[in-house]
Amino acid sequence: MIFLKNSEEIKVMAQGGQILSQILGEVRKEVRDGVATKYLNEVAENLILKYGGEPSFKGYGGYPAALCVSINEEIVHGVPSERKLKEGDIVSLDIGIKHKGYHTDMAITVPVGKIPPEVEMLLRVTRETLRVELSEVKIGNTLGDVGNIAQKYVEKQGFSVIRDLCGHGIGKELHEDPQILNYGDRHTGPKFREGMVFCLEPMVSMGDYRIKKMRDGFGYATKDDSLSAHFEQTIALTHQGWLILTPFDACDKII
Repeated sequence: MIFLKNSEEIKVMAQGGQILSQILGEVRKEVRDGVATKYLNEVAENLILKYGGEPSFKGYGGYPAALCVSINEEIVHGVPSERKLKEGDIVSLDIGIKHKGYHTDMAITVPVGKIPPEVEMLLRVTRETLRVELSEVKIGNTLGDVGNIAQKYVEKQGFSVIRDLCGHGIGKELHEDPQILNYGDRHTGPKFREGMVFCLEPMVSMGDYRIKKMRDGFGYATKDDSLSAHFEQTIALTHQGWLILTPFDACDKII
């Protein structure tokens, strides 16, 4: 069932989203050669608590941290550890916060120092896919319209969209209906309606779209070990159009 939100609920979620964006911007500043991913998680959790929120991810399905940190071929849900970032890595930072009873969720992929031009392109294309998807977020359009335009755009750039992971509704629960695929056929699936709040999260691979479970038991990586990137924002659909609840403002200069 898709739970529609009223204007007051969306207002509360927008407040949480602004806080989340600020937190992720602060975590992003700590990304550098030699930093352990466990430290990034500590920064994230301390900031969430400082702002009076609750970590959405910690304890969800047994997940042990407030932040997901996925490096290089890792797509999503990587568990923070003693592993240290190194020059030339790319790292996806995925974070959620519960604010006044409502969740918001967002992710960015950033470089550690200098990366090759083709990897910069991967990050740019994945982030741009979010904007491409938003062009189809209109009352009366279908979820398939979003997936179709994302797949066409990504494949035109020579990359692949991850198919076994997807975006989702969000609100009082971290994951709500509907699931929002980043591939598919136009005019299929549920239609967008006023009051829907959801996460768009394109995940893009430089190689094949197939995935494998990581040894930590939570994360997913590309099956062919090709590099991947992930960007995510929480979006509300109002009678005036879509509204980004988790702006990237505090995370600008991604690459």
